[in-house]
Amino acid sequence: MSDPVLLFDVADRVATITINRPDRLNALNDNVFELLADAVARVQTRDDIGGAILTGAGRAFVAGADITELQAKSPGEALKLSRRGQEVFRHLELLEKPVVAAVNGFAFGGGCELAMACHVRIASDQAKFGQPEVKLGTIPGYGGTQRLPRLVGTGRALQLMLTGDPIDAAEAFRIGLVNAVVPPEALMPTARAMLDRMLANGPLALGACIDAVHRGAALPLDEALAMESAQFGLMAASADMREGTASRCRRRGWSWWARTARARRTCSRRRTTCRSCAACAARGTWTWCGSARPGSTSRGGWRTAPRSRWDSSARPGASA
Repeated sequence: MSDPVLLFDVADRVATITINRPDRLNALNDNVFELLADAVARVQTRDDIGGAILTGAGRAFVAGADITELQAKSPGEALKLSRRGQEVFRHLELLEKPVVAAVNGFAFGGGCELAMACHVRIASDQAKFGQPEVKLGTIPGYGGTQRLPRLVGTGRALQLMLTGDPIDAAEAFRIGLVNAVVPPEALMPTARAMLDRMLANGPLALGACIDAVHRGAALPLDEALAMESAQFGLMAASADMREGTASRCRRRGWSWWARTARARRTCSRRRTTCRSCAACAARGTWTWCGSARPGSTSRGGWRTAPRSRWDSSARPGASA
């Protein structure tokens, strides 16, 4: 029996997701995308998971797309693969629980794009990064042309994409592509320590920060600021903020996880786990949140503001 292509382990509220194709340098293909999509969904919906670490087996994080499979695809199939990869990476990026990329080795092409879709990137000092697609006569297809300029600036991004040259971890840190560089033996402990620091904070606030940053980036500043204010107001209605501010004022400790673990229920209308939506928290109940309706964005069960208020697909004056 062959080894599983993707490993999914959970310990102490942290899911460790390992792409396990070391003989292919963890290259991405249709099967890997489907397994990643399933892993992201499990992280989002499982109550015993607060965040995730994403890494690769062997000497690569992900060395890019599987070229042997890619060269056999028709233009239509290549388009479909690109859209599927973008969809999976976008779901990862918008996950309401923090994801740390532990980049252990080569992160080329789709591997670099996958790392950029994570919320924080920790790199081994032996890691290499690059977008070498032009050397194959193509371009990044999983979001690299959009995320790389946002992280490192247009000039540096174009240099990396137009030359196809790789950079080492030290240079990736210097230009802002990664958050920290550590020795190989310290990579997973450092990623775990970073995630533990995040999980010590309010879970609703973590999800709201991620949502505001990534969705706000696609909006004009005034609309993004309005979205931030709306999120801030929702937090003020939540039990998380009430307990958090009370604990700080009283200078006593508080376990966010213990409260949310006790409070979670299954939403009878949506048939999904309600993670502590602000309206439900304000009522002291954990059932259907009446402010949600068709067209709402309610990923994970707590954010229920109408799409037309701040979603980039809406236009001023659109009805809710």
